[in-house]
Amino acid sequence: MAEEPIDLIHLEGNGNSVILRITGKEKLPGEADVLVGEFQVDTPFVRGSLKTWVFPEHLRQWQQSLDMLDAGHDIAWLEGTRAPWLYIELDEDDDRCEITIKDDSMSQTTVTVTVPLSDAWFNDAYHRLDRIWETWPLDED
Repeated sequence: MAEEPIDLIHLEGNGNSVILRITGKEKLPGEADVLVGEFQVDTPFVRGSLKTWVFPEHLRQWQQSLDMLDAGHDIAWLEGTRAPWLYIELDEDDDRCEITIKDDSMSQTTVTVTVPLSDAWFNDAYHRLDRIWETWPLDED
């Protein structure tokens, strides 16, 4: 039975959203199992999606990025990899964040979106990460 997609990242508000939806697991040639995902960006001005693969080390790095965000620091997730990069810059005065997704390898496109970011979002984000690990266990060589 196929599992339902899970949003690893779900940032939304004020008509804007950035989502990284994990849809399953596959085996890449010569690689370990990886998760198949899709970044989805939706604003009143721009809408787009981009397929990506999420490796076990990416999930560990996302955990570290969440910890840094929760401590009040900006993050750059997957910077310098072939995957799309995700930057989140906090605006603590307005309880919002600016999210930039940069795809240097395929579309060579960068998009920036602003959404509210509440303290409750962090609990949900950690829960989403746990659900990903439970639903699609990956070898962590």
